[in-house]
Amino acid sequence: MRHFFFGIVLLFETVAFGQANPVAPQCSSAIDAGGYLYLAGQTANRPDGTVAERFSEQAAQALENVKAIVNASGLTMDHIVYVQVYLENIDDYPLFESIFKKYFPIVPPAGAVLGVAKLPSPDIQINAVAVRDTNGRKAVIPPNYKWEGPFSPGILTHDRLFVSAMQGRDPQSGKLADEPGLQTDLALDGLNAVVVSAGLTMKHFVFVNPYLTSKIPSKVMNERYARRFEFGNTPARATIEVTALPLLAQIEYTGVAVRDLSLRRAVRPKNMPPSPTASPCVFAGETLYCSAKSGFIPGPHGGVFGSSTAAQVRQTMRNQLDNLQEADMDFNQVVSTTVYLDDISDSGTFNKVYAEYFPDAPPAQTIVQQLPSADRSPDSDGHYPDLEQMSLIAVRTPKTTVDKLCK
Repeated sequence: MRHFFFGIVLLFETVAFGQANPVAPQCSSAIDAGGYLYLAGQTANRPDGTVAERFSEQAAQALENVKAIVNASGLTMDHIVYVQVYLENIDDYPLFESIFKKYFPIVPPAGAVLGVAKLPSPDIQINAVAVRDTNGRKAVIPPNYKWEGPFSPGILTHDRLFVSAMQGRDPQSGKLADEPGLQTDLALDGLNAVVVSAGLTMKHFVFVNPYLTSKIPSKVMNERYARRFEFGNTPARATIEVTALPLLAQIEYTGVAVRDLSLRRAVRPKNMPPSPTASPCVFAGETLYCSAKSGFIPGPHGGVFGSSTAAQVRQTMRNQLDNLQEADMDFNQVVSTTVYLDDISDSGTFNKVYAEYFPDAPPAQTIVQQLPSADRSPDSDGHYPDLEQMSLIAVRTPKTTVDKLCK
């Protein structure tokens, strides 16, 4: 059964998106499905909508908001297995780390921290995944693991492995590699070290996030990444360029693996050719992880032809629906989305269209602007830059369990 928690801490209509974005998203603070609780992005907003000036108070409030939601759903912070942290100023990372450790003093979750251009509310946003059954929940730490960040390298649950962001550091010294190719390889080595320590292989991955800055050429990253996976059977993927990563890293990888390889199955619509770098979607049992999609029209003479955010969102939703239908699923079974916008002020425009696809219970949503806004002029072929993209997670559940929440 799928359960929904709405408005426990964040009331997105008036708080998270502010007066600059009058069209509110349909929203769920968290969705409970398939044994996991998926939390929407939590900002530093207090219950009355105000935000503290000091970052230390903002970080603590965002974590308190996470705590309130997991507590309201009958869980504790010890049930959290993964967190994704977005900072507008990566220089706040050391302070965030010290605050985060107070909330997870014993076995911290896996996680990643990203520096981004803008958030719905300054200066931090955190989403999370919690497991219902903590039996078997344990940290995975590779031998000779040197880097002491705020997260466990991996968290193993009864059916999955959640892997923290692995940076391109030498495993013995912890030193960051200077050359982009070597830094990429070392980050992938770190990813591999965690899954091997959990008794798994790279074949078990169902979803991977490569996060990189402009200093890592996409070609370099993709060439090295493709060597680690079987052509046409790669994990689902969302490759996200960000403004900065912690401790001067230029690339890191984080992901989710399924423990039972027989429960892993890639899904590819007929209009998508096999890829050396990403499967459109991959099942982990009854949970479907789908790659980030934009308003790109696939097939011959494809490209992004929508000149507005609204037009591109419709194509994005069409692309994701192709994936869902190939898996015999639909939007009613989507539990979590991560949205990347070219301009955070387009949140209202995005969510006005987005809401049409989720008329009943909407998924938990995280929305960020990961880079400074791009030039929106078309190129010589009439192709426009991506103004938005979205990845998602869906879980097989009876449609009758969907409750209407947002008015």
